[in-house]
Amino acid sequence: MSLAKWTVGLMAGMSMLAFAAQANAGEVRVTVAEYSAKTGPYFESVKKEFEAANPGITVKFEVVPWEVLLQKLTTDITAGTNADLSIIGTRWLIDFVQQDVAEPLDSYITPDFKGRFIDTFLSPSIMEGKTYGLPIAASARALYYNKELFEKAGIANPPANWTELQEDARKIKALGSGTFGFGLQGKEIETDVYYYYAMWSQGTEILNKDGTSGLGTPGALEAAKLYKSMIDEGLTEPGVTSNNREDVQNLFKQGKVGMMITAPFLSNQIKDEAPSLKYGVAAIPAGPTGARGTYGVTDSIIMFKNSKNKDEAWKLLDFLFTTEQRAKFTQGEGFLPVNKEEAKMDYYVNNADLAAFTALLPDARFAPIIPGWEEVAQITSDAMQKIYLGGDPEAGLKDAAAKANAVLKK
Repeated sequence: MSLAKWTVGLMAGMSMLAFAAQANAGEVRVTVAEYSAKTGPYFESVKKEFEAANPGITVKFEVVPWEVLLQKLTTDITAGTNADLSIIGTRWLIDFVQQDVAEPLDSYITPDFKGRFIDTFLSPSIMEGKTYGLPIAASARALYYNKELFEKAGIANPPANWTELQEDARKIKALGSGTFGFGLQGKEIETDVYYYYAMWSQGTEILNKDGTSGLGTPGALEAAKLYKSMIDEGLTEPGVTSNNREDVQNLFKQGKVGMMITAPFLSNQIKDEAPSLKYGVAAIPAGPTGARGTYGVTDSIIMFKNSKNKDEAWKLLDFLFTTEQRAKFTQGEGFLPVNKEEAKMDYYVNNADLAAFTALLPDARFAPIIPGWEEVAQITSDAMQKIYLGGDPEAGLKDAAAKANAVLKK
């Protein structure tokens, strides 16, 4: 074979290889947090639609329960076997950024793409001027109340403050028949957050202005005493420390709890699982001076630095954050819209439940974006469990504040 023919053949072969590589652009692996029974089916539909629109790119979603997600990610990152993309709690992001495993997305983000988002929900993923994540889920918290129990107990309106809530809880308890006035969570994810609702209403923040823990403040103590007094008086469900968020939500869906604080997704669950339940959604009760606060939550989806298919992964992100896909996911799971165009849809504008949550957003607090936050949150949860089980609130909070401050000083 002549050199010329060999060269032509080689170039032709290289062109075919390049074409093949382009046609098989790569597999994008995504670790997905499981929000509900609808999560898996939604991402299966994404896989079909995205792959049909992007020949040569395949997508593999792995759906992981929330309670084991952080451990799985930690293990995978250590072993170098992590996916290209993953949903995370935004509060974990600072640790991933400090570990240098999260890829900044700014080189991909255009002004038009950034303009899709409601700033409130995008800003928690921006650190030192770089965007490390996109808000895949957003939520706040509000007070759900059982209208039927309220009517039976002679209660006209949802409580405006914690004093009224206690009075209403007593009236509901007096109905008997296994009903409980206030559903209080004392186990697993967001046990610390359930305590913050009362703490914020006392005008106390999670962190003081000097960066130390707010657990040692008078307002924090008053909030702990409030919850403990409700437990001691039998105004909550029994065995508070045995009940996680889902357990309390199930009691509410069964009509056994008069009031509880939780997220928008409970409305969807009621629609599917307890359609005859008559309920309302109201603001979280205020404290003595009118202060109140809700928990603003975002979960983000991030790209890992060691991804071998970043361009393909970004195409998937762009697809996930179209208005159509946002609406399918958000409405299916019962979250708040993060997309400006989505927020204009009738589904949100004419939904009284979601309107109540949206109205609380000006009072929303997000988990502090600080190193070691998960450890501080666990210290708070552990302290509250001890207090709920009969421990002294003052001693418990003093000890918790000291432990939290030791973490915060690291």
